[in-house]
Amino acid sequence: MKKTLYLVRHAKAEDRASFQRDHDRDLVPEGIMAAARVGHHLAELGVKPDCLISSTANRAKDTGKVMAEQLRVDPETLVLEPKLFDGGPKAYIAAINGLDKNCKSVMLFGHNPDISYFAEYLTHADVGSMSKGAVAVIEFEDLNWAEISGRTGHLVDLISPKKLKES
Repeated sequence: MKKTLYLVRHAKAEDRASFQRDHDRDLVPEGIMAAARVGHHLAELGVKPDCLISSTANRAKDTGKVMAEQLRVDPETLVLEPKLFDGGPKAYIAAINGLDKNCKSVMLFGHNPDISYFAEYLTHADVGSMSKGAVAVIEFEDLNWAEISGRTGHLVDLISPKKLKES
């Protein structure tokens, strides 16, 4: 049975102010619009993830909530995983490997450089640095989430807000 993972880099956030913790930075209006545009595009493609997981950072969880609304998924179902903020790629694989087998499609909201490295690790595709608000769509054939590791996925698409705006 096929499983689909949507890796989402958070949308554009406030610049880091000297008095503000990095974790607490919020999305800027441009970031909110970009997240909504990508979410709307995914909804038009029929995407409806079974599970949503996000870093606890404001900018990641707010990206998740905006996209969930566009996908007509209850934003309250977003599961927050603290280790996705500064936990490195190991935190990402742990989050995926621990998923319930009944989840067929998962959307995970995180941060660069970890999320880009993770997409490349899973697919061995040249993803490069994912732009803010971008989504890497990865499919896995005949694997449970616990079996997913390096080079087990296939990169199906890489969607960015900029590309959607140009089309």
